[in-house]
Amino acid sequence: MQPKSEAELADCLAAAKHPMAIRGGGTRPIGRAVAGEVLSTAALTGITLYEPGALTLVAQAGTPLAEIEAVLHAENQRLPFEPMDHRALLGTNGTPTIGGVVAGNVSGPRRIQAGAARDSLIGVRFVDGAGTVIKNGGRVMKNVTGYDLVKLMAGSYGTLGVLSEVSFKLLPEVETCACLILEGLSDQSAVAALSRALASPYEVTGAAHTANRGGRSRTMLRLEGFAKSVAYRTDALRGVLAEFGEVEVISDPDLVRQMWKDQRDVTAFAGQTGDVWRISCKPSDGPTIGAKIKGEVIYDWGGGLIWALVGEGHDLRKTLGAFGGHATLIRASEATHARIPTFHPEPAPLAALSDGLRRKFDPKGILNTGLMATAMPAA
Repeated sequence: MQPKSEAELADCLAAAKHPMAIRGGGTRPIGRAVAGEVLSTAALTGITLYEPGALTLVAQAGTPLAEIEAVLHAENQRLPFEPMDHRALLGTNGTPTIGGVVAGNVSGPRRIQAGAARDSLIGVRFVDGAGTVIKNGGRVMKNVTGYDLVKLMAGSYGTLGVLSEVSFKLLPEVETCACLILEGLSDQSAVAALSRALASPYEVTGAAHTANRGGRSRTMLRLEGFAKSVAYRTDALRGVLAEFGEVEVISDPDLVRQMWKDQRDVTAFAGQTGDVWRISCKPSDGPTIGAKIKGEVIYDWGGGLIWALVGEGHDLRKTLGAFGGHATLIRASEATHARIPTFHPEPAPLAALSDGLRRKFDPKGILNTGLMATAMPAA
């Protein structure tokens, strides 16, 4: 099923009597396979409003992300949140869409400086499970009054409604970039160095560390902006980091962009055997959590995001125990996904709130049913 307009989408959902598997570009099949007829947003395409002077863009949900980025690039602008491309990590094909980015709240290394996808989202249009078209937010940057459904839809994975249109605030593109590198640091020292840099006034836009698991660790910091500013901040930040060891500087913008694209897309784990987990935590807790993981570990967001490659079928949540964050199973076999919930269990009050929202927005229980369930059904 592939509606060609929002009205057709609303008719499809109003008439639906059985579960629907919502699909955008098909590049992020995270979690258990969802039963039901596939409902694709691929035909809902096109940029419906772009005002470079106002730094705002509105696009239909099925619009390819590459198309949006090309249009923005021509005006020397960009999406602030650097969305990850999951295709290499998950071994998928297809075309990433802007609706899929919003549905997964997909954000990259620049989140530490520019925020997540939801922080740049200023408006949404979507169709709920009853076939009702709902609009929230707007097409310009302003405060949202009433219920903030804009933020609610970001990261809901199509379980509350099917996005038809999204609106974003934008940022100017950067002139150049540089990367500072420290080699051989322990996880503890690396996170301390990243924290020191992030607390400095030098506007770090990337702070990552690849742990030493049978190789040499690497700690990276990214600076972006006007050429003179980047040069000044690079020299200043080298001084801040001097106590952690020798600092190498890479100033070739093309090389720096490729390095951070690889970091963003976790290409180090692409094609490797094993399950991939994504752990969100306090940066200061990162090294302690990382030390419990028997496998390869990559830190991002100054230590607040951990990517872990572990043995197949291993329930990493049991290994980590209780901590102030959450662990998401991103890549695993169908058998593992059938046994281990994809998303971290919620505290009872939050779970009750989530269930209530789903019943309100999807009264027939047809939208990606069970995708975000944190308890497995009885055998």
